[in-house]
Amino acid sequence: MKYAKIINNDILNGEGVCVSLWLQGCPHHCPNCHNPELWGSGGIEEKDDILFQKISNAIQANGIQRNFSILGGEPLADYPNPNIVYSKKILKYIKQNFPNIKTYVWTGYTIEELKQKYGNDIDKILKNIDVLIDGRYDETQRDITLKLRGSKNQRVLRKNIDF
Repeated sequence: MKYAKIINNDILNGEGVCVSLWLQGCPHHCPNCHNPELWGSGGIEEKDDILFQKISNAIQANGIQRNFSILGGEPLADYPNPNIVYSKKILKYIKQNFPNIKTYVWTGYTIEELKQKYGNDIDKILKNIDVLIDGRYDETQRDITLKLRGSKNQRVLRKNIDF
């Protein structure tokens, strides 16, 4: 699995305190992207079980259970890295081991694009996501007052309500 970084106590990306996993690689290249350094295919390569243990330890550190966020780059892309495969694995692991925490995923794809691109396979990932923030960052619709998103075209979608 390749990733860019892990933030153990993130209060910006999600609700409450989260452990945030930033995946490397993005095909969108949105103008004035907040994370252009994550567009390429580089990153830290680590065996799944080692990364899963790091995340598990961070979620439970100091007796405070945290939520979990996946950002990027593009967590649901299949190019330049197979991030969708990584996201599917880690989200399944998180929900099996921490069923009561909230999971957040930011994607530049809309949910409609994901369903068209991946068909019913996307449902295997969506079932392990509580909140999906979808849509590409659009600088012309930038709004720093929005919760969990950077531009007005992006949506905050909640499981069992929006998908």
